[in-house]
Amino acid sequence: MAANSGSGETGAEGGLVRHIPVLLEEVVEALEPQAGKVILDGTFGAGGYSSALLAAGAEVIALDRDPTAIAAGQKLADAHKGRLTLIHSQFSHLADHAPEEGLDGVVLDIGVSSMQIDEAERGFSFQKNGPLDMRMSAEGVSAADVVNRAKVSDLIRIFGFLGEEKQAGRIARAIEKRRASEPFATTRDLANLIESVNPRKAKDKIHPATRVFQALRIFVNDELGELAQALFAAERALKPGGRLVVVTFHSLEDRIVKQFFSDRSGKASGSRHLPMVEAKPAIFEPVGKSMITASDEEAEANPRARSAKLRAGIRSAAPPRAADLSIFDLPDLASLAKMGA
Repeated sequence: MAANSGSGETGAEGGLVRHIPVLLEEVVEALEPQAGKVILDGTFGAGGYSSALLAAGAEVIALDRDPTAIAAGQKLADAHKGRLTLIHSQFSHLADHAPEEGLDGVVLDIGVSSMQIDEAERGFSFQKNGPLDMRMSAEGVSAADVVNRAKVSDLIRIFGFLGEEKQAGRIARAIEKRRASEPFATTRDLANLIESVNPRKAKDKIHPATRVFQALRIFVNDELGELAQALFAAERALKPGGRLVVVTFHSLEDRIVKQFFSDRSGKASGSRHLPMVEAKPAIFEPVGKSMITASDEEAEANPRARSAKLRAGIRSAAPPRAADLSIFDLPDLASLAKMGA
């Protein structure tokens, strides 16, 4: 997100933004929804996955950290007469909203919602001029706070790691020089500065500001930390035989999901240089192929699907393990959140 706002569409009764969710058939197939099953959609967004799960007969608990998504989904909930429960919550807390007997499935779509991108006032996209915000929950540190207050060294870390931006140093130093005379207030203001430092070349497929905006969004919303905690929460909340399905759109997010399923596979780990680590009981068994991508037809019809990757697992009866973040290659960016305040 990553996060906490899935892509989707609604039925005619839903009244939400019309949007085709990515890998919808593959998600439904992996979850196996049916009457009597309770599935948690941790990234409700525009309700695409939830609508499909409801149509298959399942009961759905849907979370979103964006209050506007929850409000917009009320018509869909009303139309399904108690089978859809909407909750304003971060998906890292999903275990708090699971029934005592456990969940039959959890689905997470780790991508920014099209509704958020389309609303200029949310500040997610440089293609629509608006305040430099990017907060999914409308609380906490904004992108403007980061850009105007973070140390240059911190900006370089954020842009370099979370955005994989090769020009992170040049951009961060240019931001420092410009903000000394006038703070950044709008998305276009920042995008113009980045483009002046790193002009777009004819061969470039994306705008020069794309990676910086991605990095700011991920940082402001702690998307990688949220994803890691959501995976641990799903492990606790799923009943034996329950299914966890995760769709990612970014290599950093996919790596976290891959590392999680690998660590929970029960296989011994080690190398020829290190002693073998004793195998632990498997927490998840893989569902089908280890990773699924969009078909050529879907990628052609929906460019957003081109980078999508789906990974899924079936929960075993083994007890959940401790939520140990050391299994992920996550940088320590939490210390930067105060922005020197």
